[in-house]
Amino acid sequence: MHELTSRKFRFFSFLSMILLVFVHGYNLNDAYLQPFTLVHEPFTFTTFFEYLTANGLFRFRIPLLFVISGYLFALHDEQPHKTRIKKRVRTLLIPYLFWSAFALLITFIGQQFPVTAKAIYNAQIDQLGDNRLYTEIGWGGLLKRWTLTPVAFQLWFIRVLFVYNVLYPWLKKAVLNAPVLSFSIGVFLWISMMGLHFLEGEGLLFFSLGIWLCKNNYDPEHIPRRLNLKWVAPIFFTGAVVKTCLAFYLPPVFGSYLLLLLLHKIVVFTGLVTCWYGLNTIVQYLMQRRWFAELTAFSFIIYALHVPLVNYLHHLLKPFLDHLPYYRLLDYCLLPSITIVLCIVTGMSLRKGLPLLYGFATGGRGVVPIKNL
Repeated sequence: MHELTSRKFRFFSFLSMILLVFVHGYNLNDAYLQPFTLVHEPFTFTTFFEYLTANGLFRFRIPLLFVISGYLFALHDEQPHKTRIKKRVRTLLIPYLFWSAFALLITFIGQQFPVTAKAIYNAQIDQLGDNRLYTEIGWGGLLKRWTLTPVAFQLWFIRVLFVYNVLYPWLKKAVLNAPVLSFSIGVFLWISMMGLHFLEGEGLLFFSLGIWLCKNNYDPEHIPRRLNLKWVAPIFFTGAVVKTCLAFYLPPVFGSYLLLLLLHKIVVFTGLVTCWYGLNTIVQYLMQRRWFAELTAFSFIIYALHVPLVNYLHHLLKPFLDHLPYYRLLDYCLLPSITIVLCIVTGMSLRKGLPLLYGFATGGRGVVPIKNL
């Protein structure tokens, strides 16, 4: 693999987790973001900026992570598939169950104290919509939340990724033998947002794209003529701004949701292309800095730990911030930053003090500090 490509994989994995925390730190009244979410609040700098970033400019990250995951998995076909899946149990499935259980535990502990219990209830992040105390929900409800609908809702990514890894031989056969049909289906599922609990459309398209790029020996650093940044980048930024403005003024009818959905997909794709090909200088500069390269080892701990932490902190600290000017903008910028620092410090402490636990919880990621760049 090209050295620049390898560095970009690490860089964008880290950047995606940083941006993910800010997306989940979105604090407008309707905090559950969909590609077609309308904003039922006045148009202000705060509401515009939060929607523009959280539901526009930052949305390229998940598709890019799926492309990287598909490419890297396809890169090691010399290993038997069963052997790789056994490794994936350790690197994906066990961390999924561990961090899902951890989120349940801190939620349960927080529910035992009035102040934190109120913050947890106000966060309303239970995927089943039942925000009662866990003592009222019972063991059956907890089991379902641990395995299928974790309160740490970001874990859906590694759950779905594990399924794609299991299906890899068939996905590879499909994209290599019938690429037009495979990608046509993938694009349809991606745009329509159709999918099942363990097999959703957005990840399937981009994971398959990663496989195709790897198996066809396509140079990830080669910019296709049709994806010239001179027109792709303006579409990315302009599309995000237009979509954001429309989200404030369109009526809640089917046509509005469809228009926002299509604009969202355009922004995601052009954002992926713009960032992958347009940030090479920044990638090279930062990845040559030892401190930054060290921080990229904590991408997974940021991903796994930030929810429900950022959500609970928002409601816990809101009474102390809501009297300040532009408190929601301050909250949106400050709390994700604090959460990121807490995650990294926690990761550093665990890696140094309890390396076996850290390795178990992260699937072996970032256990050994970087010594040579």
